[in-house]
Amino acid sequence: MDARLQRRIQRYGWDLAAACYEPLWRAPLAAAQAALLDCAALAPGERVLDVACGTGLVTLPAARAVGPTGQVIAVDIADRMVEALRLHAAAAGLTQVQVARMDAEHLALPDGSVDVVLCALGLMYLPDPAQALREACRVLRPGGRAVFAVWGERARCGWAPLFGIVDAEVSSEVCPLFFGLGRADALARLCRSVGLIVGTELRLATTLDHADGRAACDAAFAGGPVALAWQRFDAQTRERVCARYLEAIAPWQQDSAYRIPAEFVIVAAMAA
Repeated sequence: MDARLQRRIQRYGWDLAAACYEPLWRAPLAAAQAALLDCAALAPGERVLDVACGTGLVTLPAARAVGPTGQVIAVDIADRMVEALRLHAAAAGLTQVQVARMDAEHLALPDGSVDVVLCALGLMYLPDPAQALREACRVLRPGGRAVFAVWGERARCGWAPLFGIVDAEVSSEVCPLFFGLGRADALARLCRSVGLIVGTELRLATTLDHADGRAACDAAFAGGPVALAWQRFDAQTRERVCARYLEAIAPWQQDSAYRIPAEFVIVAAMAA
């Protein structure tokens, strides 16, 4: 896919998903985000960059960890995600949060200007994740830390058929590189390739829990990476893709609820 087109799809799609993203995904992503923050071991007074910050599910706890003497710079390509985070930070009184719309592959920050870079489940959407890692490496001070989380192996993510179901309805592939960094040690190797020194590598197995089929479909289609395609589907297409998705996740239905297996990969590294 053309890189410019991919960026537009992500920007507009996540703008559409912004309003419902947090209520739909806060609980399912909590384990991965907590593990990322544990690996980061943030300290009071540190200056942190949160890349692909979304509505702030990592940004706000990071801001509390660094305290009023620290700073968290939160950036995302989607305007509505950035605006939602700005409102959340203000409501929480976290004046140490600075929010900006910014492309992860082209960070408008000085060299060596942050102590820690975080990116929770953002690299999979980028046309060039290696360039994003080079930028993360550039803005880190010597000895600074970086922690990245991505989705794991496709075969261990029970919701993965979602992409094929949507691809069958649209003219271009959706998120073509999504599970690439979750294979084997792909993320760690990519970090090393840009000069980062890899420390911790871990795989986290969990489940995505949804109260019923409607909630599972809302999370998959309206609040996630295919939101732009979903917005353009007519009622008949929406009914068809939901039926196919529910059929795909049927093995993990328990009464009316769903507990869908999922995996995350987390890598912690250090700048030379």
